[in-house]
Amino acid sequence: MINQVLMGILKGEAKPGGKSRMITLPSKVENQTFLLNDIEKQIKPLGYVIGGNWDYEHGYFDYKMEDNGSYLFVRVPFQAVEGELDQQGVEVKLGRPFLLSHKYQSGLDDWVDDESALVNQFSEPVDKDAPFPKEWIDTGRAHVHELEEVLLR
Repeated sequence: MINQVLMGILKGEAKPGGKSRMITLPSKVENQTFLLNDIEKQIKPLGYVIGGNWDYEHGYFDYKMEDNGSYLFVRVPFQAVEGELDQQGVEVKLGRPFLLSHKYQSGLDDWVDDESALVNQFSEPVDKDAPFPKEWIDTGRAHVHELEEVLLR
C-alpha cells in the first residue's frame, strides 16, 4: 500500500493519506535521473537537504522556506533506480516537487508519551499536513524553477 501511495506522489497523482493539503508543482525535473552524489553536490548549496524520512528505496530532498509557526517546505521526492540509497553510485529518479506545511506548537509539550524524551526534545506537530499559505506558492514555484536551472543546465 505504501509503495502505491509513494508511486502516486512521485507521479504527482496522489497525496499521502488521500487528504493532504500539499500543492504539487509540475516540473522539468520530473522523471529525470541523476547520480545521488552528483545531485546532492548541486543542490545542497541552494539549501536542499535529504529529509530524515528516507529508506533504501526512496527519499525526499527538502528546502525549508519558512520557520515561523509552521515549517514550509519545497519537497522533491526521489526513488532509487539503480542500487540502494546507501550505496556509492546509486542512481535516482526525481518525482514531482510539492509544497508542504507542518504546523508546530511553540514551547514545551504539556504531556509527552515518549520513553526517549531525554533524547527526543522536539515538540509534537500540531498539524503534520497544515494548509499551505497561498502567499508562499509563488516563492515555492521560484525555488523549483531555480532547481530546474541548476539541474538541467
